[in-house]
Amino acid sequence: MKQRIITGVVAAALFLPIVFYGGLPFVLLTYILATIGLYELLKMKNLNIFSINGLLSLIFLWVIIFPKQYHHILSSFFYSKTEVAMICIMLLLAFTVITKNRFTFEDVSFSILSAIYVGIGFYFFIETREAGLVYVFYSLFLIWATDSGAYFVGKAMGKHKLWPEISPNKTVEGSLGGVVCAVIVGILFSLFSKTIPVGLVTLMGITVVLSVFGQIGDLVQSAFKRHFNVKDSGKILPGHGGILDRFDSLLFVWPILNLFHLWT
Repeated sequence: MKQRIITGVVAAALFLPIVFYGGLPFVLLTYILATIGLYELLKMKNLNIFSINGLLSLIFLWVIIFPKQYHHILSSFFYSKTEVAMICIMLLLAFTVITKNRFTFEDVSFSILSAIYVGIGFYFFIETREAGLVYVFYSLFLIWATDSGAYFVGKAMGKHKLWPEISPNKTVEGSLGGVVCAVIVGILFSLFSKTIPVGLVTLMGITVVLSVFGQIGDLVQSAFKRHFNVKDSGKILPGHGGILDRFDSLLFVWPILNLFHLWT
């Protein structure tokens, strides 16, 4: 627990100032986090990111994340994100032929889906930060409240297993407790934030949806790890695991938050 707390404090001290500052440093931080996340996923399937196919997967990921405010850079080369992504996919497929199927169609599929999974989540992290700091902190506090509520309520009252085949320690009572704690966060943001342009009831409804999808994101990562028989996605954060272990819920929350069009 001590190691977990120390890691959390150090990570927050590095992470939060860059989130506050925004701009290019924040975009670079997002690219670093996403790159590590893709590395962790590929490693689960024994795919090496430091290879031709790994590099193509990485370029595909970077293209997905590429922020709207920098699209003019690609346009100056007469290419769009879609065209560059298409080239990466075609080269990955061609690589199955070059390697005489040592790099298989299944490997291509896993690499592409992994890049999409990680890339879409972190792309909308950038979009959320562009919309305003309040939305970033709303999403962070919402997930922290969901995780904490699910843990403590589950510990105290949990009797019915939520999804034992995927995550044997999670309970229905804990899940509901996480949603309730998230709603409390939503109420506080509605009362004290002047920049979220929806009423209390609407924000509470949005918060419930985001809390549920955050828990689904957590279960998705648990399913990955159980399928590949690994305890943590990585070891970069002592006491916490890998980047995907910390951002699994948020990779679902940020795209779903964008779908509510709160800042358009």
